[in-house]
Amino acid sequence: MTWSFVARCFRPTTVECANVVKPDYQKMKRVLDRCLRLRCPACGDSGIATQPFRIRHHCPNCLSLFKREDGFFVGAILANVVTTELVILFICFSLLLIGLKYENILIFLFIIALVFPVAFYHHSWSLWLGFDYIVESLPKSEGEAAKRHTRHN
Repeated sequence: MTWSFVARCFRPTTVECANVVKPDYQKMKRVLDRCLRLRCPACGDSGIATQPFRIRHHCPNCLSLFKREDGFFVGAILANVVTTELVILFICFSLLLIGLKYENILIFLFIIALVFPVAFYHHSWSLWLGFDYIVESLPKSEGEAAKRHTRHN
């Protein structure tokens, strides 16, 4: 193998793609705003929760389905766990920089580790629904089942 062959193989080339999808940043900002306010990512008119720790089956306004197949909620759990870990790391490093005793930091972090995931539950669901809406849109709820769930929620 010669060096000229290697140089030809790894030469930068330009490739033109006709079907390049450009991200819609305005839509992403709008969906993120709706998610942070715990609103439907599709229409923004109704909340995603009926009461604490109860996620609606679907949006009563646009019928976007919130509760989908088994396993869909794993993404919301992932969002909750990762966010909790990042918050704990940030708080830990901040308190270490301040100079608090390590024993006191551990007690405080233990309390945060218990409280934060519970407090962030609805937001993790909302962010996961928003991510799913941006990536592939939310499916619509079916006719009679949607009416039945709307009456009970």
